[in-house]
Amino acid sequence: MGDVIMSGPAVRAVAAREDTEVWYLAGPRGRSAAALLPGVDELRVVGIPWITAVDRPVDAALVAEVDAIVAECRPDEAIILTAFHQSPLPMALLLRLAGVPRILGASVEASAGLLDERWIPGEAFPEDIPEPERNLAIVRLAGYELPEGDDGRLHVDLPAERPAVLEALPEHYVVVHPGAQYPAREYPADHFAEVVRLLGEAGHAVAVTGGDHETALTAQVAGATGVDLGGVLDLGGTALALAGAQAVIVGNTGPAHLAAAVGRPIVSLFSAVVPPERWAPYGVPLELLGQRDAACRGTRATLCPVPGHPCLTSVRPDQVVAAAERLLALG
Repeated sequence: MGDVIMSGPAVRAVAAREDTEVWYLAGPRGRSAAALLPGVDELRVVGIPWITAVDRPVDAALVAEVDAIVAECRPDEAIILTAFHQSPLPMALLLRLAGVPRILGASVEASAGLLDERWIPGEAFPEDIPEPERNLAIVRLAGYELPEGDDGRLHVDLPAERPAVLEALPEHYVVVHPGAQYPAREYPADHFAEVVRLLGEAGHAVAVTGGDHETALTAQVAGATGVDLGGVLDLGGTALALAGAQAVIVGNTGPAHLAAAVGRPIVSLFSAVVPPERWAPYGVPLELLGQRDAACRGTRATLCPVPGHPCLTSVRPDQVVAAAERLLALG
């Protein structure tokens, strides 16, 4: 979800060119986010095993699935957007076999025959830049620019229909999103529960969001103080809940980027396993919390390799609330 949302400025740049139709190829986890991006004309979904964990082999059926999408789209050009730790070459090979005439991407690896234009990270653009800027740099090298007046920030199209459950929220509230895709990025649930309790004591209404697989977590965190919205909102509904919040408290996970895309101030409980220079919430008022020099720094671990998970457990709930109060004071 987060990677897709952070591709938004690049998508808008491509879509801004006259007579350009944008087809977006996403994985299953990015489908809902891609459907919210401005500038996407057609969305297709393929689970690519080397990008996200999907239960399928790399076989002729995968090749045929990509072939069918290319045959339907008949693209003039494909631009492959990848994070710094990913290679565009496997996808480029599938697209080349499917007959795409022009394929572009950024790669440190040699790519003869696979990429018609190859830009080397660290040479064509800096390495340590936010992912939205990296994606935008790639499409700019391909000749696409944001239209005049586009601020280059993250944006999504909000659904027109507001879920009834959101009508029960007060005018002013804070959203706490306690879940994360990987345990190494999770702030402890009991710490989050204390954050909600302290916010309530300070007079703030709190809504706790989460997916349908996180209902036990959201119930624990909401406790007797917060409004538990776990499992009752789809991604569009979650975007609306975030858009109405005064501030959002969240870890390094997809909804952090969704909160940035609706322009909310964010308290980011950011694990050291990946660099915030690349993946911190982009373009909004931000309080970044977490032990930056922890032993897990830069490991990209999914399970914390350090006993006690100190990069996040060292952040006290009262520090989280103080950070939220600073953002709320900005108005």
